[in-house]
Amino acid sequence: MIRFAQEKDLQHILDIYNDAVLHTTAVYTYKAQTLESREIWFKQKMDEGYPVVVYELDNKVVGFATFGPFRPWPAYKYSIEHSIYVDSNYQRKGIASSLLKEIISIANEREYKTLIGGIDAANDKSIAMHEKFGFVHAGTIINAGYKFNTWLDLAFYQLNLDGPNKPIED
Repeated sequence: MIRFAQEKDLQHILDIYNDAVLHTTAVYTYKAQTLESREIWFKQKMDEGYPVVVYELDNKVVGFATFGPFRPWPAYKYSIEHSIYVDSNYQRKGIASSLLKEIISIANEREYKTLIGGIDAANDKSIAMHEKFGFVHAGTIINAGYKFNTWLDLAFYQLNLDGPNKPIED
């Protein structure tokens, strides 16, 4: 079941995220986060109106997805960047695809124009999943990060959405 996250889900979200931090190149950071930092992150998402959705299986959160601003300047307000994380024990079961489908649906409902994913260029499975949903390669930054004693390339994929009926500048 996919639903909007609640504060009670934050420990599961933290565990999933920290596993990705410590064992993968899905996120380019080094140190595990605290529950307090996830609480601040969640409050900020809620205050700014950005969704956090979870995939619940057998009364346990096994994945989550969200999106937020791509860049902080006003002209980028119709572009968002998403992220998806799945518990390592539940990967390759279609959970990430289900979460991505949900995020795309929410982004369309909210009239965003461009959905962006920054993906480690070596993550063939994530790239294939995004391409399955119509994302196209928009560019790669070579040597964008350094983790696990190696240089990492960051590939950007984008999905063009319908966008607003009447875009405004403000």
